[in-house]
Amino acid sequence: MKSHEIRTSFLNFFEKKGHRIIPSSSLIPKDDPTLLFTNAGMNQFKNIFLGLEKRSYNRAASVQKCLRVSGKHNDLEQVGRTPKHHTFFEMLGNFSFGDYFKSKAISLAWELVTEVYRLPEEKLYITIYQDDEEAFRLWQQEIGLPESRIFRFGQEDNFWAMGETGPCGPCSEIHYDLGEDLEPGSPCDLIASGSNRFVELWNLVFMEFYQDDKGQRHPLPKPSIDTGMGLERMAAVLQGKRSNFDTDLFVPLIQAIVQETSIEYPEGSETDVYLRIIADHIRAITFLIGDGVTPSNEGRGYVLRRLIRRAFRRGNLLGLDKPFLYLLAGTVVDIMKDAYPELIANLPYISRVCLAEEERFIYTLNSGWRYFEQYAEETLAAGSRIIPGDKVFRLYDTFGFPMDLCQELAKEKNLEVDETGFKKELEIQKERARLSWEGEAKVKEKSIYHNYLHLKVQPIFYDREEVEETRVLALIQDGQPVESLKEGQNGQVILSITPFYAEAGGQIGDSGILKSSNFSGVVENTFAPIPGLIVHQLKVVAGEVTVGQEVKAMVDSARRKAISRNHTATHLLHASLRQVLGDHVRQSGSLVSQRRLRFDFTHFAALTEEEIRKVEHLVNEKIRENLPVTTVITTLEEGIAEGAMAIFEEKYGEKVRLVKIGDFSKELCGGIHVKNTGEIGIFKIISESSVAAGLRRIEAVTGEEALAYLEDQEREVRALEKLFKVSRKELFSRATKIMKSLEEKEEEIKQLKQKLLHQAGQSPEMKVKEVKGIKLITQKFEGIDIEALRFHADNLKRKMGSGVIVLTSLANSRVYLVVAVTSDLTDKIQANKIIKDLASVIGGGGGGRADFAQAGGTKPEEIDQALEKSFDLLKNMI
Repeated sequence: MKSHEIRTSFLNFFEKKGHRIIPSSSLIPKDDPTLLFTNAGMNQFKNIFLGLEKRSYNRAASVQKCLRVSGKHNDLEQVGRTPKHHTFFEMLGNFSFGDYFKSKAISLAWELVTEVYRLPEEKLYITIYQDDEEAFRLWQQEIGLPESRIFRFGQEDNFWAMGETGPCGPCSEIHYDLGEDLEPGSPCDLIASGSNRFVELWNLVFMEFYQDDKGQRHPLPKPSIDTGMGLERMAAVLQGKRSNFDTDLFVPLIQAIVQETSIEYPEGSETDVYLRIIADHIRAITFLIGDGVTPSNEGRGYVLRRLIRRAFRRGNLLGLDKPFLYLLAGTVVDIMKDAYPELIANLPYISRVCLAEEERFIYTLNSGWRYFEQYAEETLAAGSRIIPGDKVFRLYDTFGFPMDLCQELAKEKNLEVDETGFKKELEIQKERARLSWEGEAKVKEKSIYHNYLHLKVQPIFYDREEVEETRVLALIQDGQPVESLKEGQNGQVILSITPFYAEAGGQIGDSGILKSSNFSGVVENTFAPIPGLIVHQLKVVAGEVTVGQEVKAMVDSARRKAISRNHTATHLLHASLRQVLGDHVRQSGSLVSQRRLRFDFTHFAALTEEEIRKVEHLVNEKIRENLPVTTVITTLEEGIAEGAMAIFEEKYGEKVRLVKIGDFSKELCGGIHVKNTGEIGIFKIISESSVAAGLRRIEAVTGEEALAYLEDQEREVRALEKLFKVSRKELFSRATKIMKSLEEKEEEIKQLKQKLLHQAGQSPEMKVKEVKGIKLITQKFEGIDIEALRFHADNLKRKMGSGVIVLTSLANSRVYLVVAVTSDLTDKIQANKIIKDLASVIGGGGGGRADFAQAGGTKPEEIDQALEKSFDLLKNMI
């Protein structure tokens, strides 16, 4: 059975059993700050399990794309070395939200595995939680399995939890026996030891509890079911393979790599592992970029960068020294396009982002090699043969140097690396990353609102901006419930009916006024900390507000209109960018406020002036056409089928709002919009910049803010006309002439400085000494910048043939210092070592290479001391 047939038959089976088929969510979890990546099929249903969200269905099934590279669920180091572990994988799952429980879950699983997939019963073994007598009875009595094929395991193996906090419960796993020839022995012992003879196919989690941050378990509102089956493992079993890497999900990828490298596979050597790592990682890389992640030095972007560099390095070891991963992305798309058709349109973008990161890594590798040489020299100079762990970690962290590469290079120099010290630094970094990840803190921050979920809140912000009477359901101050808030106090209020829009989808929350006969307050912001609850940030201006009181609520109408203009403009901008730049453009984040809009989107290069002009003109053209803006309530599937854009970072409910702007734009959006595009007035782009590799940002203004921006520009142009005493048409020409004249004068000044330096090179002020047979030149200047100083040092090096040069200059109250060493002496004298000691004397810092280094400082009175010290330093080095 091919992999796409396994997916289809799984979904068809559960659809016939009354389950709603739910599309895979993004790899980027929405509204779950505890997760870096989606790592299980149940992630998108977490709020349902917690009782925080309700759907019209209570049974669901999905094929979810997952990534496990960090935290508790981290398979990275096992990838390629075992036949069944991956970074990216697909999880097939069926879910019950308070509907059926253990008995039905077990019988459905057994029916699918034995009757649809037709796996022989004698090859199937079951594990259960040691105290789960009900599961044991169901497997033995209802399914009919002998006790000898049902094994009890402890909490570590058969009690499932999504993370440190969250839903959890006992679980039961279905294992498949690949054959005794792989490893003879007791099935129970082999499963416990993780033997490759047995494959864990399916995990049935009986979701009964919620574990809080103190490790306490609380019963969930309704017992539920969460199951997860690895597609890759099931494909191996159904295709008669003993390794996932031999299935139709991986074979085309491995063949493509083999073709590039001319290496045989399998060889039974380490090259097999490298090939499998590349094949695994390129799948993760392709889907991560496709879901909007770009390489960076933190968070999700850092994980992507690590995966690209890890895979590229394995390619290096196979003889590939040029970018190659970006080509393999096309093979991934060929394999996965039936299940994930959106990859087809995104392929050009995915390839460009991947290529750019590969090229960047080649550059950093070259840089890293220089630093490795420096650390090796420093180690030898210190009389040691072990490169310190902190140095090795810097190569790893800054330049992406893998530990194995450091070990190889060290071995060539008859050196070793301090692995213990490296691992210590790595743990420190992991702890820093854990502390910087705000997920757990956000969960605690939101947890205070769980006590208010029972309150019935009626939002009417789509229809009205004012409500005459609404009841104060709750007041909160410093995270605690209070009965009243008095004049001058700040707090939060929950209303029975609210016309205030809560911050979501990039649009900021509404502000406005609450008042009654004895109270008035300002709503400063509105937000939804958890689904179904709207909270208003309130400052009491006069009187006192109490729980149960009736108040009048009024939205700041002018502010909302400005926000709605900007929000509709982002939709016009999105559609225009796709029309001008291509279909690879996708929204990757936004901010919609009353003053401006910010729009992040996927694109691999800075926009040209002409592209910006085209986009801006297209948006304004659609504004002038005064297109109707309409909203339709529909399902996610119907909205996508109609051609609506869905934003990867958003989490959509069962019903969605489809916002149409004429025939020009269709997007799924829950924000507030104008009724006709003409209300926007005018649209003006004020900046276009880079956010990260493959990610661009446009900031723009509309309406009155756009008019104010254009008026400011007009004032500045008029001021320049007066300053240059020319008309507007002549302004650019005049400025160009002045700039050209300035450049010519600067070049003249540069030439004069160099001439002066040349003459200074012949002057008696230049000190020339010999230190143990090595010539040392020292010289100081005034008013010479660092560039001219470097130029002079290069000239002296050429003239002297062999020696050391130390030059200083005082310019603009700053001391500049340059050290140069001719190439024949760098094996024993290093400019970068000399500069470090001299820089401290002049109150600054610096660095460089063995043949050239520079520094800056703030102590001009110490220049002579620094020059004198250079003699002593040279003596000690020789």
